[in-house]
Amino acid sequence: MSELFVRTLREDPADAEVDSHRWLVRAGYIRRVAPGIYSWLPLGLRVMARIEQVVREEMAAAGAQELRFPALLPREPYEATGRWTEYGDGIFRLKDRKGGDYLLGPTHEELFTLTVKDLYSSYKDLPLTIYQIQTKYRDEARPRAGILRGREFVMKDAYSFDVDEAGLERSYARQREAYQRIFDRLGFDYVIVKAHSGAMGGSMSEEFLVRSPIGEDTFVRAPSGYAANVEAVDVAVPEAADATDAPPAHVEPTPGTPTIQTLVDALNADHPRADRAWTASDTLKNVLFTVTEPDGRRWDLAVGLPGDRDVDGKRMEAELGEGATFAPFTDEDFARHPQLAKGYIGPGVLGEESATGIRYLLDPRVVDGTRWVTGADQPDSHVLDLVKGRDFDADGTIQVADVRAGDPSPDGSGPLELERGIEMGHVFALGTKYSEALGLKVLDPNGKLVPVHMGSYGIGITRAVATVAENTCDEKGLCWPRELAPFALTVLATGKGEDVAAKAAEIAGALAERGVEVLLDDRKVSPGVKFADSELLGMPTVVVVGRGLADGVVEVRDRRSGQSTEVAVDQAVPHLLELLG
Repeated sequence: MSELFVRTLREDPADAEVDSHRWLVRAGYIRRVAPGIYSWLPLGLRVMARIEQVVREEMAAAGAQELRFPALLPREPYEATGRWTEYGDGIFRLKDRKGGDYLLGPTHEELFTLTVKDLYSSYKDLPLTIYQIQTKYRDEARPRAGILRGREFVMKDAYSFDVDEAGLERSYARQREAYQRIFDRLGFDYVIVKAHSGAMGGSMSEEFLVRSPIGEDTFVRAPSGYAANVEAVDVAVPEAADATDAPPAHVEPTPGTPTIQTLVDALNADHPRADRAWTASDTLKNVLFTVTEPDGRRWDLAVGLPGDRDVDGKRMEAELGEGATFAPFTDEDFARHPQLAKGYIGPGVLGEESATGIRYLLDPRVVDGTRWVTGADQPDSHVLDLVKGRDFDADGTIQVADVRAGDPSPDGSGPLELERGIEMGHVFALGTKYSEALGLKVLDPNGKLVPVHMGSYGIGITRAVATVAENTCDEKGLCWPRELAPFALTVLATGKGEDVAAKAAEIAGALAERGVEVLLDDRKVSPGVKFADSELLGMPTVVVVGRGLADGVVEVRDRRSGQSTEVAVDQAVPHLLELLG
């Protein structure tokens, strides 16, 4: 410890939002450079190396080979796949001294594809799975939680290449199983959920989410085992309703009701139902947005959904696609469309065929035959008994309404439950999106050139460090599992006599000779400081050489449980070797 490049802190960093962030900084594992950018100090690098080793072992067991690509990448491959534009503001772009366009790699699908294209040309070369562990860069709008969401991070990304879809299915399954082994070894309590492919594209996408109350991802689970990220949840669409007996639609005055709640109150007061009270779910609200595509093109969108639902921003982002942004209508936007009665907008003036040209998309629960109360397109008025399919229609559907606990599962197995998680891994069946865009083809057994089927598989290495820390820390500091700890144990010399220091060094040296990685706290500081730092740094076992030495014993503490055992000093090394397995 007297030589280790580390400085522990007694106060939390001012920007710490979660436990893993504050303990990793306070224990001297990482150091902030700028928002979302961190230096990795020796202890932090040791933990990262342990996680990388687990990944490498399981990748090798799954038949994958490691390589390394540059982080500085030319524009042209990303232009060919459309992602130079699709990523929007999410990537770091730069120019060299000659004016050439480059980016700092957010992912490397294009480079993997082009490298295989350069070297392989036959089905006999496949299947192939290659991977790298490398630094990635994304211009996060809101970097947060230390290294859980940064702008520079280390990721393992693997790619499989097969001659046909059946081969891709086998490679996907092999990588999926490898991920399960990796996350089991890292000690994660995780769930595999259906996910949205986003800019990656492809036919299938799953996320590995570690359950955590601080997770940014919300996912749902059903009694059947169905699980999905909230962005990828399919709405359970009801059957069409019978509107044969529905009265004609009629406009009623509803002054002072620009919100759903004021409308419901007015309906129950002035137009009561005979069967039950009106609720927000009986109303159809139409929410307007301006959408900006990555290439700068703008268009107007109206979303019609039951009045008891809100638009979920993440679901909207997933539906619009990578790089597209959206914003609610402003007063200036309403001024462009004088036909819109703000607060009383109905389907009558919406749709691309209308004079407004606003694209109108409905929540899938708004099915034919359902009756609604909605805006009458004139101030202080609403229309009642407006029937979908009879009185109005739309340009299509969009699944952007918020998902709630208790919603019916898409597979019909029962109500959904909501949980939160940290995304630790993501697997994609890409298909031929990148091979077709970049011309990666091989001769099949019949001598025909066919596009290669690809899969993509990512794990956040730096995020894994934070997630392990988050799941294992306590009120005293970090508390690493043995396989991932920077050192197997810490030896503390807590007495003033030279015999104490000598015995601590002797025990540490004997263990080191037998291949055990030991951190010896030989600093000239008080025992209290040494104890506090040993708890902060989080090595799984602490050996205390102190007052007990006079009685021929040393103390062995378990960091996680806090339990301690006195061991005869001449048996300390054998005892610790047995403990470490």
